[in-house]
Amino acid sequence: MKLSKFVPEDEILKEFAKRLARMRKAQGYSQTEFAKEAGIGVATLRRIEGGQDSQFETWLKILKALDRVSALDALLPETFNSPMAEALAGKSRKRKKPSPSSGIIWGDEAQ
Repeated sequence: MKLSKFVPEDEILKEFAKRLARMRKAQGYSQTEFAKEAGIGVATLRRIEGGQDSQFETWLKILKALDRVSALDALLPETFNSPMAEALAGKSRKRKKPSPSSGIIWGDEAQ
């Protein structure tokens, strides 16, 4: 499922639940083993994998256990240059006048 702002929150939670369960299994963890590795309760993990709401702190623990915390950098980068800021920064640069030693006179240079 492709996630977007038009997907209801409960559907996003269900999709994340499926992805989490798939990744946990791919790494060879049972729910009990993974809950212990993440430092959360088995009931909490079952609730999350069931698509129910959870706290962000719990997701952070899960991401750490999966060695995926760096994925948060893609979600919310430390620095962000907006296209508008870059465009405005480019406008403030002044063009240099050609040096008189270039030998070309365009007719609009002050003499």
